[in-house]
This record gives sequence, structure tokens and C-alpha cells, in this order.
Amino acid sequence: MIGLLLLVLLGGPPQGYVIERDAEVARQAPGTHEGKGQTTGYGFFEKVPDFRLVFRKRALHPGSSIGYHRQETDEIYYVLSGAGRMTMDGKVFDVKAGDAILTRPGSSHGLEQTGNADLVILINYEKTPRR
Repeated sequence: MIGLLLLVLLGGPPQGYVIERDAEVARQAPGTHEGKGQTTGYGFFEKVPDFRLVFRKRALHPGSSIGYHRQETDEIYYVLSGAGRMTMDGKVFDVKAGDAILTRPGSSHGLEQTGNADLVILINYEKTPRR
């Protein structure tokens, strides 16, 4: 984290790159969007100036979930490992490693971990411009 702060203070990263590691950004948190259980969130590049994408990893531990919520922007979920059950606009389906799900604005979705292992996902979307 100190390295990123120094890069920002010195006018940005050399050769246009930033490296962040799981251990530097990992945070324990309850299930997002009023989900249940405990998760580990990894918010990459959150402090990089003028970076317009959100790139996160989230580990949903056994019994945890992302609560059902309305989507405001295009958002991609990619399942790295584990298994889960996703609800999209009231339809329920299973997801597993290698599945990519695009949620579109106006849709609603939630995700729950199933099985014995963590459900680990990547989440990517464009930041909403500040007003």
C-alpha cells in the first residue's frame, strides 16, 4: 500500500503500471447488498487516480451470499472456483468455475455460495462518474 501511495505522490506509476496483491487489499466483510454470512473482498486499484473500472475479487465463504439487488450498470461476474446459485430476474441457475455472467442495467440479481468450498468470483464494471 505504501508503494501505491508513493506512486501517486510522485505523479503515477513508472511505465504505466500498478501491481497490487491479494494480501495487500483483502478485507473481511459481511455479504454485500445485505447478503448473509462472511466474505473476503479484494478491491484492486481503488486508490489509483482516474482509473474508471472496478476490478474486484470476492470469496463467498460457506453459507454466505450477495443479496438480491437491482443493477445500475453493466457488470461482469466470473467464477474462478467453487459453486453457487445465482438468481437473475427471478430465475435461478447454478454457476461454477469458468462461468461468466453479464448483468445488464435494470436487471436484478443475487448470488449464494453452495457446497463445501468458497465460491470465488471476479467482478468488473465501469465506475459511475462523480456528479
